[in-house]
Amino acid sequence: MEIRLLEYFMVLARELSFTRAADLLGITQPTLSHQIQLLESRLNTRLFERTGKRIALTQSGQILLAHTRQVFYELEEANREIQELHGLKRGRLSIGCAGNHIVIQAVRTFHERYPHVTLSVLDMRTEETIEALLNHELDLGVIFRMSEDVRFEFIHLFDEEFYFAVSNAHRLADAPCVSWEDLRSVPLAMLPKRYVLRRFVDEDAAAFGVSISPTVELSSLESLGDMLSIDSIGAILTKSYIQQRSMSDIVAIPIRSAPRRKPVGLVYPKNAYVDETAKTFMEILKGVYAKER
Repeated sequence: MEIRLLEYFMVLARELSFTRAADLLGITQPTLSHQIQLLESRLNTRLFERTGKRIALTQSGQILLAHTRQVFYELEEANREIQELHGLKRGRLSIGCAGNHIVIQAVRTFHERYPHVTLSVLDMRTEETIEALLNHELDLGVIFRMSEDVRFEFIHLFDEEFYFAVSNAHRLADAPCVSWEDLRSVPLAMLPKRYVLRRFVDEDAAAFGVSISPTVELSSLESLGDMLSIDSIGAILTKSYIQQRSMSDIVAIPIRSAPRRKPVGLVYPKNAYVDETAKTFMEILKGVYAKER
């Protein structure tokens, strides 16, 4: 079976649209349709159910997708091992991260040392990173550890803390600290509930009998920080983000009865092959936080 046919199948299985898949592959829609029919003929099964313009994977298609992901993963692993012979002169590394600010210093250092290695750092929710690692779509993850997971190795980097952040002109800017009860009456910008950080904040507030309702929900720490240009709005931000951004016009106020710290670390599937590129980046990132400690 030709790898090209499997590549076409993988893209169509992801997009579930002949038009989008053909555009991404740089071929015409009739060509893609013909290639998928050829693959189905060779396997003697239907891989997609077609209802008008909508398509969906059949059970056979789902089975082939799982095995095809493994095929491409093994091919990529072989390529990585071969590239290691070149001493990190080329290659690529993809990382899912709970906030790019966590790895930006390590990314700078790695790029300076190995400029011909392509780094892809994706700002992803913890659950998205875990799923992508299991599907061999990422090499490493940097996530909040919510619980033990026997599927992964976890290397602790640091413990995250939360602060109430406001502009210098906010009415609470001079407060030595605030309580969760204080924050009930403050217009807040927060992450949506699907984010682990938001769930941590909600749980910590609930432990003190407080339910917090944000005025604005935004999907990144950067956008929350940008909202603080409005003097009446506050945000709950992480210590690591506040330190990395170095916001001179922003005041970070401790939250009374400080919430428990949240462990952040490197993660990758157990028993997975970790190539030299990933190992090198891991050592650089661990070194960054070892110095900070």
